[in-house]
Amino acid sequence: MKIALAQINCTVGDLEGNAAKLLDAARRARAEGARIVVTPELSLTGYPPEDLLLRDGFFHACGAALAEMAQEVHGVYLVVGHPHLAGGERYNAASVLHEGKIVATYHKQKLPNHSVFDEVRYFVPGTEACVFDVDGLKFGINICADIWEEGAASCARAGGADVLLVLNASPYHMLKQRSRYEAIRERVSECAGMPMFYVNLVGGQDELVFDGASFVMDGQGRLVHQLPAFEEDMRIVELDGTVPKEGEIVPDLSIEAAVYQALVLGVKDYIGKNGFPGAVLGLSGGIDSAVTLTVAVDALGADRVQAVMMPSQFTADMSLHDAEEMAHLLGVRYSQIPIKPVFDTFLHALADEFKDLPFDTAEENLQARIRGTLLMALSNKYGSIVLTTGNKSEMAVGYSTLYGDMAGGFAVLKDVPKTLVYRLADYRNGVSAAIPARIITRAPSAELRANQTDQDSLPPYEILDAIMEAYVEHDLCPEEIVAMGFAEEDVRRVVRLIDLNEYKRRQAPVGVRVTHRGFGKDRRYPITSKYRPWLQ
Repeated sequence: MKIALAQINCTVGDLEGNAAKLLDAARRARAEGARIVVTPELSLTGYPPEDLLLRDGFFHACGAALAEMAQEVHGVYLVVGHPHLAGGERYNAASVLHEGKIVATYHKQKLPNHSVFDEVRYFVPGTEACVFDVDGLKFGINICADIWEEGAASCARAGGADVLLVLNASPYHMLKQRSRYEAIRERVSECAGMPMFYVNLVGGQDELVFDGASFVMDGQGRLVHQLPAFEEDMRIVELDGTVPKEGEIVPDLSIEAAVYQALVLGVKDYIGKNGFPGAVLGLSGGIDSAVTLTVAVDALGADRVQAVMMPSQFTADMSLHDAEEMAHLLGVRYSQIPIKPVFDTFLHALADEFKDLPFDTAEENLQARIRGTLLMALSNKYGSIVLTTGNKSEMAVGYSTLYGDMAGGFAVLKDVPKTLVYRLADYRNGVSAAIPARIITRAPSAELRANQTDQDSLPPYEILDAIMEAYVEHDLCPEEIVAMGFAEEDVRRVVRLIDLNEYKRRQAPVGVRVTHRGFGKDRRYPITSKYRPWLQ
């Protein structure tokens, strides 16, 4: 018995394109002798379809596409994830297609309603096992969250399943694969040694990136197959009775390599699936824009990326030199547009209003907004999307300018803390020379006034990032963070800035999620709130 794990990249709402991928996987698997082809969760629609699932017309279109697909499936059993309307209820489902028919359908039993998931909004839970027979072996089906807690897997086992097929749309965050292994091992134990085939979606969908990394565990909970992360792949796994034979185990990536590949895939799919011809970004000579540029080039190719240096009177010569060196090193289109003439014109227009007032954040932010306007003009002229370059640390404490450096279509480093940005730069330079050394070693600066550095107004990033992680990702209160060994002044300062700048983050473009909790779908804080933990 051969089973194919089809780790494919689906596009939300592209029923025709997704169906074509599924049928192609079935044909290729059949040619290699596979009897069963397992695909990811909601592979017909892509994941997550979000409020498309509130439309009856969408369900009817999915039903018609599934029935049409079934007519094309012969010689294999194709397991397809799809939304299902039955008895007036909506289900997250998986159906088995064989010899022109839909021979079985399973309804997901455990609906996640946390983090980036809100399936309770769209679906009702199933209650029954789905077990189908192929050549004398019985196969059960689970869908993603079903295997993260007890019940659904043992229900399949009680229904007679010898092997469990698990369809997944499990988004990436750092170290997520370890949690998946642990969950599957618990279910193997719960089901008295039933082997499990875990097939995960791959690809970018708005701020989520699905990393694939599908795998097989035998009845002892041993990893016997491991597919690569962040790329489409299909693996044929052979069963000897109910025992999956050992095969290739692709090694896990380092944290830096995994995050970097997640960013590349997120940018590639956001731009590709939305039909943008390329990307444009402001290249400042600093670390954030440098890493953003390497990601863009690796995702799109140098010929589809434009870098623009927009110097002011505060821009250091080394910033100019380093930005130009890097642009030439990567082979991207490079432009320089000085902003001082525009800045002077704005200051002249505001002279009466600003008379006798000191130079402050108003003038600093004006420079950022001029740059944002220039980049958006290039975007309008050429159709390229503007990639913003701010990192998670800056977004957390509001060290960014609305309608300035936050202006754009996609925020590549939105969920990447500053300390991790440096690690990504070192990682990328280890692949091939890309970022000049001085960009990495110099003190970070927005260069919006003379002799400015980030640490003039922020704690050191090592401290800021640790406090941010504790408060944002782990929901610790200020007192608990102080008890971890941080200075009370730093904690209250950072927490205050995080809370006060929610209004900015709500207006920021979407960006790739790589941490346990990013500023986006999975952190939903009120803008208007009188709860002030730093004052308690």
